[in-house]
Amino acid sequence: MKILITGSRGFIGKNLTVRLNELGVHDVLTYNRDDNPDVLPTLIEQSDAIVHLAGEMRPVDNSDLFTANVGLTEKICTIIKNANKKKVLLLASSIQAEQDNPYGLSKSQAEQAVIELSNETGNPVVVYRLPHVFGKWCKPNYNSVIATFCFNISRGIPIKINDPDVIIKPVYIDDVVSEFIRAINNSIDGFSRGKVSPEYEITIGELAHQINGFKNSRDILISGRTGVGLTRALYSSYMSYLSPDNFSYGTPVYHDARGSFVEILKTIDTGQFSYFTALPGVTRGSHYHHTKTEKFIVVSGKARFGFRNIIDNECVEIFTSGDIPKVVETIPGWAHDITNVGENDLVVILWANELYDPNHPDTIACKV
Repeated sequence: MKILITGSRGFIGKNLTVRLNELGVHDVLTYNRDDNPDVLPTLIEQSDAIVHLAGEMRPVDNSDLFTANVGLTEKICTIIKNANKKKVLLLASSIQAEQDNPYGLSKSQAEQAVIELSNETGNPVVVYRLPHVFGKWCKPNYNSVIATFCFNISRGIPIKINDPDVIIKPVYIDDVVSEFIRAINNSIDGFSRGKVSPEYEITIGELAHQINGFKNSRDILISGRTGVGLTRALYSSYMSYLSPDNFSYGTPVYHDARGSFVEILKTIDTGQFSYFTALPGVTRGSHYHHTKTEKFIVVSGKARFGFRNIIDNECVEIFTSGDIPKVVETIPGWAHDITNVGENDLVVILWANELYDPNHPDTIACKV
């Protein structure tokens, strides 16, 4: 299938083009505002599907809204009709089409043009009244508060909030792209309205709070839950706005005669990650916990883990190395230590199920 994307250099167009090229099962054609208009008929005639994203949002003159949003759409419809061949047509409209303002009216009239095409010819047409779309490559300080907040906060630029209780209902770019591809591959004759899901809901105040939290997590090393839902999408979006000179950051390092200890990441309620080194012959640990548990994995070197039950003095030894990965866990009520039994420095990754609290460390010195 050959798919024509108008406005392929815009926010949604970039993401859709990349995804289609990844799939490798479609030929992608593009048409953008600086292309010669004379090539459009040929591109449409060559295409099996058209995703019409091109348009104007903030023109110098409102008349340009109707030229770009309505005129181009009507031209595409005329070319499809004259081709006398059905072609899947997806129109990216806006929820603003419901509003009585120049931009909304231009989007509503563009919708009417594709509806008339479908009614006259049975051509498959899907119209999406998109709400606030966000994600990587969205232009900040333009029409997306999420893009603006992500860009400004990541760079330490102040943001402005007029009413923190205002609710927005955004959709994530990856979900938009997935829905467009689904619609192309499952087209039916006639007109239909498409919908992107999930559609999230968040206040402007909570949005700012979350994005500021992403930035602050580097300073306090505490990361919230960023793996699901809206928070996952917001975190990915925020990260995409980091400048290259901010792709890395330092972490606390504690040195002593035994080696070094480095904190990597802390979480709100699922513990923290660290790593430490130990010189040959050095033993670390020699303590027990009442409640805290840990997971260790040697990534380089050779180690002996020693355990002793503090009640009945039962002892256990476990030997491991970076050559054969093995997770060793500490058990409440068992004193434990780790000794570098190799000839090179020992490097061990450590996860503890709770954050270290100096006022309640739950770490009692005790020889194994």
